Amino acid sequence: MLRIATANVNGIRATHRRGFGDWLSTRDCDVVALQEVRAQADKVPAGAFGDYHVALETGDVPGRNGVAVLTRRKPDAVRSWGGTALLGEPGAGPDDLRPVPAPDHVAPARELRAFADQGRYLEVDLADLPVTVASLYLPKGGLPAELQRPGRMREAPDGGARYRRKMAFMAGFSRYLTRTRRAATAAGREFLLMGDLNIAHTRQDLAAWRRNQNNDGFLPEERDWFGRQLSPRTLVDVVRHLHPDDDGPYSWWSWLGQSFAKDAGWRLDYHLATPRLARAAVCATVDRDHHGVRLSDHSPVVVDYDLA
Repeated sequence: MLRIATANVNGIRATHRRGFGDWLSTRDCDVVALQEVRAQADKVPAGAFGDYHVALETGDVPGRNGVAVLTRRKPDAVRSWGGTALLGEPGAGPDDLRPVPAPDHVAPARELRAFADQGRYLEVDLADLPVTVASLYLPKGGLPAELQRPGRMREAPDGGARYRRKMAFMAGFSRYLTRTRRAATAAGREFLLMGDLNIAHTRQDLAAWRRNQNNDGFLPEERDWFGRQLSPRTLVDVVRHLHPDDDGPYSWWSWLGQSFAKDAGWRLDYHLATPRLARAAVCATVDRDHHGVRLSDHSPVVVDYDLA
């Protein structure tokens, strides 16, 4: 049995204080993909990644983004767009992380080059199984200019700049995803993309879908793009495959109000797997809290794969 989790930690230092290390040591995952690490290597708390090998891509902007993949065994290969990934042994401190030699890899699409140094994508080849695992933090985005209404937005109007940025990322990532998935297949590996995609794909993935139809994260063009990444022959939404008729299970709730208590959340965190790997999934859960404490505004999504 292979237990794999994805978690947007919204700051490794903050989630470490809330008990992430205890969750990590007791949940017994074989692989954990992290997003929004939000700390440069020298700022990561000692022991934050527990008894795991860590591949880490922080990006160049302190306090923003950052992705990682934790594995029981040292991965066979580590690839990042910026070629600045770091690798650490179990129990490694900030001074023990070492740069990963840049291997031959699928080059990012043209639209992704502006994001290459932002710490948004990292993939590893597992050492003990023929599986490539990727961690993605897709930009949150914003509203197109025609939907922006001053006074009705959480952020200041920007003329659609954040929206255009997200759409450009998605266009480039769609092509990159196809190429890197095919490269894994050609190497005899299954492929698993995990992370915070900042899109609720269907009405089942958002509690208050009616009032969010014109909000970023649930725009028709975002949902259409998501759907085009999936098919029975390419990538399968593993959690939805296991819970075809359920609302949720949601993985993000606002810190404000009663959305968490009322389970009025969004499903933003996904496992997207090649079909054979998806068929091996036997159980999917969202760890809403750990001993009554929310580790982040997101919760880990944990899937067990029976690869016998």
